[in-house]
Amino acid sequence: MRRSRLAVAAMLLASMTCGMLTGCGEESKYEKPLDSATAEEVGQIAASDERLTGELTNKTVKWMANWDINPDATGKSTPIELEIFHDRYQGEIEYHAVDWNSRYDALANAINGDEGIDFFPAGDLDCIPKGAIKEMFAPIDDYIDFSDPLFADMKDEMDLFQWKGKHYVIVNDVSGDNCVVIYNRDTMEENGLKDPAKLFEEGKWDWNAFEDSLKQFVDPDNGQSGIDGWWFEAGLSATCGVPYIGLEDGKLVNNLKDPAIERLQNWMFELGSTNCVAIGVGDFGWTAMPNYIGEGKTLYYPCGAWALYNDTWKNDFGENAMFVPMPKDPNANEYYIPCGLDGYVMVKGGKNPEGVAKFAACKRVTITNERANEIATEQLYKDYGWTDEMVTMLHKCHEMAKANPHYDFYNAVSSDVSSILDSNENGIRAASKGQTQWSESVGVIYSAIDAYLADANK
Repeated sequence: MRRSRLAVAAMLLASMTCGMLTGCGEESKYEKPLDSATAEEVGQIAASDERLTGELTNKTVKWMANWDINPDATGKSTPIELEIFHDRYQGEIEYHAVDWNSRYDALANAINGDEGIDFFPAGDLDCIPKGAIKEMFAPIDDYIDFSDPLFADMKDEMDLFQWKGKHYVIVNDVSGDNCVVIYNRDTMEENGLKDPAKLFEEGKWDWNAFEDSLKQFVDPDNGQSGIDGWWFEAGLSATCGVPYIGLEDGKLVNNLKDPAIERLQNWMFELGSTNCVAIGVGDFGWTAMPNYIGEGKTLYYPCGAWALYNDTWKNDFGENAMFVPMPKDPNANEYYIPCGLDGYVMVKGGKNPEGVAKFAACKRVTITNERANEIATEQLYKDYGWTDEMVTMLHKCHEMAKANPHYDFYNAVSSDVSSILDSNENGIRAASKGQTQWSESVGVIYSAIDAYLADANK
């Protein structure tokens, strides 16, 4: 189990994102600082890891997002990468809070106002090429050395986000926690259903097993619902291995007519037309109800594993909650799952790109330095109450994502493309409501999407 803990620690911290610290030996102003012994050990790592080179003149790096890198109310302790950043470079992260829905408008205003925002999250997978086309983000090529031992392993992943021959995303790591299936084992046992984690272990967790369990459980008349959560359509879509909008050789590609996507969408139509989908259908409405998992009212809640990166997850999902990867497409040549990433983009007009690069280097040390990684995992167990089995499962998800990294760019082109493909009328969600066949939707939207991509590619 120790190796499993080591392997996932930094990726978990990347997803939990927390932050700004005091130096080694100083009194912390945060609620959950590192204990003195741990802080001293991290300080030694910061001083001794020879991959952390140079110095930092400007110590403050400005971060804009809807979440704070610095410690917040989720219960997390001081993160290792920021302890290293402060100890080695005396660096600090200055947080500029924005609402998620208006974050790009806020960023545009900050750029126009020359506020010097330095970096912005890339993990939402919606910033490139959109932000490069709009000249909101700057290439990273002058600040990230792809031959550097800290970043060389991420070069192939960073190549996936090239636009017009330039790299735009600092990829710290590829993650498999972008969308997992959360469930409660008590509900499974009480309804005579096999534990999905056991099915996964046996190599039997696929679309068929997923659908079979739903059809056995769902009973609207008795208040038993199937799938909840706003992310399940995109999560299931990723399992076919073909993105709706791809980015190949620096060009956006329209895959809406790909046979794999058609097969996936026809399956989702089957789920929707047999009452397996709860959210957005009938009396359930569009309000996600994660607490129904813990109450035994809903079977599956596909969601980012971030929903479990806190000290309150048992309140929603129950004491006996567990998760598995999205189910395998039985016709796909590989087991594809939704891939996420921990990474950043540099903002145009930022005053401290060197600081962003140094902070990213500290993150990579946390991921690749065995002892730093181990300390990070110890925090996870203490702060959030995860079990060895949960950590091992997440480790497996990360392994699967890294084995077949692939991303969908349909939210990263423009608001027009996103609106069309997120539409409940003819977008990727329509079929799952059991009302609109994918063939009908493609006939309505294909040409418009083609035109938007052609314009973006120019």
